[in-house]
Amino acid sequence: MKRAVIFNLGCKVNQYECDVLAEELTARGYDVSEELGYADLYIVNTCAVTAEAERKSRQVIARCRKHNPAARITVTGCASEKNKDFYIKSGVQYVSGVADKKSILAHLDGDLAVNDARPDEYEEPDCAPAVSRARAYVKIQDGCDNFCSYCIIPYLRGRSRSRDPDACVREIETLAGKAGEIVLTGINLSKFGADTGTSLAELIEKISDVPVRIRLGSFYVEGVDERLLAALKGLKKFCPHFHLSLQNGDDGVLKDMGRKYTSREYLDKVALIRKCFPLAAITTDVIAGYPTETEEAFRNTLAFVKEARFADLHIFPFSAREGTRAALLAPLDPSVVTRRKNELAQVRDVLREAYLDSMIGVKQDTLFEEFRDGYAVGYSQYYLRIYTPRGAHEVGKCAIIMPTGKFRDGLKGEIYGK
Repeated sequence: MKRAVIFNLGCKVNQYECDVLAEELTARGYDVSEELGYADLYIVNTCAVTAEAERKSRQVIARCRKHNPAARITVTGCASEKNKDFYIKSGVQYVSGVADKKSILAHLDGDLAVNDARPDEYEEPDCAPAVSRARAYVKIQDGCDNFCSYCIIPYLRGRSRSRDPDACVREIETLAGKAGEIVLTGINLSKFGADTGTSLAELIEKISDVPVRIRLGSFYVEGVDERLLAALKGLKKFCPHFHLSLQNGDDGVLKDMGRKYTSREYLDKVALIRKCFPLAAITTDVIAGYPTETEEAFRNTLAFVKEARFADLHIFPFSAREGTRAALLAPLDPSVVTRRKNELAQVRDVLREAYLDSMIGVKQDTLFEEFRDGYAVGYSQYYLRIYTPRGAHEVGKCAIIMPTGKFRDGLKGEIYGK
């Protein structure tokens, strides 16, 4: 049996696309893995969201060759969309970008081929994705219309495109019996339906009775409204975790970035979420050291994240992306960027500890994903890591855990019920 490795360097959208390819290859008789090791075929799904992600995307080709110099290597995704020439010259056998990933399956043999297709409509997969873990992903949207000053992704992924709602429902229902949780994902979920006359709220209403945990992927705050929150509240097993993209807490910097909201509008949406889901975990992304971020603006961001009481922050130093407006700006001194990143990390740690403290004694519906050091380990509906003595727990199954205290990077507790 031939062995294939599908290696993902990108986001949850990339992961979904990898899972679809895994299902297709399995049907063709391949033994498919996500772990880099010996294989006859490597498919590398690349990322270009930061310079570091792009660098890793280039390096993984050499890692594949170390495992099997004679293997066939296919490269796809955002980094290869951005710089196909590099991958063509690197000696791989097939190079594509973000569109027409089905074509990979038609080029499993033969000499070098390049796919220059550009994304202009939503591409429906030929099958549901493989489910090899407790959590499954369903892509419902692709592309972005925002063109924020620092972001290269709209230039690579194309304009926002929504999947047909009925196709979404069918796939969600198919996966409901195979996974313990389904994550709805897209490049800009909040724009789902804007191009087809529907909305995310309407889709959520269609799946209200699906008997599986439903979680939203990364979300733009402008998509939060009362109808969406009411639809989410109507789900049988909604996970009240909202990852709301922020990037900065200063209005001047937000305007420079091309973001479509003010800090006050963002806080109003946070308050709306907490009115509907009082215990919700609200997490976000913050860029440290945007070129126009003054010291005062940075202090405003620190104050903002404290006021918002985020459960966690993902912090990224500013990364200039060639082809974006922000790449034309004079960068800040690297030492300033590093200091600001570290200060944000200190605030993040305080906020995270406070949220964990607030969830002690709150029942956690936990989906177990692994066993480690004598513990069953998984994530709760609030996306908190939960540890409990191993006992009779099963990977891919849920149990109610009552946390008794903080432990490692999450909470530790005892089984409360099923």
